[in-house]
Amino acid sequence: MTTLLDRPATAAAARPPAPCPAARRARLVRLSFWVPAVLYLAVFFGYPIAANVVMSFQDYTVTSFYRGGAPFNGVANYTHVLGDDLFSGTLWNTVVFTVASLVFQFAIGLGLAVFFRRHFPLSGVLRALLLLPWLLPLLVSGTVFRWLLDQDYGVVNQVLMNLHLISDPVPWLVSPDYAMTAVVLANVWIGIPFNMVILYGGLQSIPPQLYEAASLDGAGAWHKFRHVTWPLLRPTTSVVLMLGLIYTIKAFDVVMVLTQGGPAGATQLLSTWSYQLSFTELHFGQGAAVGNVLIVIATLCALVYLRAVRAEQSENER
Repeated sequence: MTTLLDRPATAAAARPPAPCPAARRARLVRLSFWVPAVLYLAVFFGYPIAANVVMSFQDYTVTSFYRGGAPFNGVANYTHVLGDDLFSGTLWNTVVFTVASLVFQFAIGLGLAVFFRRHFPLSGVLRALLLLPWLLPLLVSGTVFRWLLDQDYGVVNQVLMNLHLISDPVPWLVSPDYAMTAVVLANVWIGIPFNMVILYGGLQSIPPQLYEAASLDGAGAWHKFRHVTWPLLRPTTSVVLMLGLIYTIKAFDVVMVLTQGGPAGATQLLSTWSYQLSFTELHFGQGAAVGNVLIVIATLCALVYLRAVRAEQSENER
């Protein structure tokens, strides 16, 4: 009898407590934040990438591009692209452009961030002016550099000739020997403000007491930077380099405005080659294949860099 009476009480005790209104409200708040973000990523990032992958395995023509029904051709687009003589040169140009841009953008941006850490009159105004290249549309920036680097009427050649540094105008945009330098120069000018702003924010988070203690120990400017600034700035550095890599490896606007991948393919990048295959030669499947190769390369670079950063952090925590 006692056992029978105890069963309902035991069953009632085993039931999970009903969620209180506050917990339910908190769950709804969390859902209201991440559901729109997931939908946005799925619609504007997930779907285009999936559609691009599908297109790369189909033989698209102008008619099938608009009407659909493109036949499946397996990996023929990838085989054609990877076996093309242009692929190796284009890949090398992309590597050179990305590495050179990242190195100079970061070095100059870090130097400016350290310089502006010392407050002086009009420092805020100068920082604001240095943001202009980053705020301008890339089309405008590319047009400005096309005018500056013009062989006959460009300001750069005029200044160099007036200083007697060159005797003849340099064909910055029409010579395979100088075109990559011109494109990198323009991209570095555009990217410096971004590096400066992020690194300046990282420098502001370093306690000034550490510099005071280093001064008391007799440390000079270089030793302060090496033993105080640089170690504490590494997390910010990782963010800057990662974002810079993703942004630079897919650069398109500046190259198209300045050289359109020429002369003779000297500045042809994977991004510009993908565009030309798709919208100039109308080989949409091959253009999609090049775009997917670019996505894979960027993803692998990001994963390798993140793994190296995590390994370094784990080593420092030991």
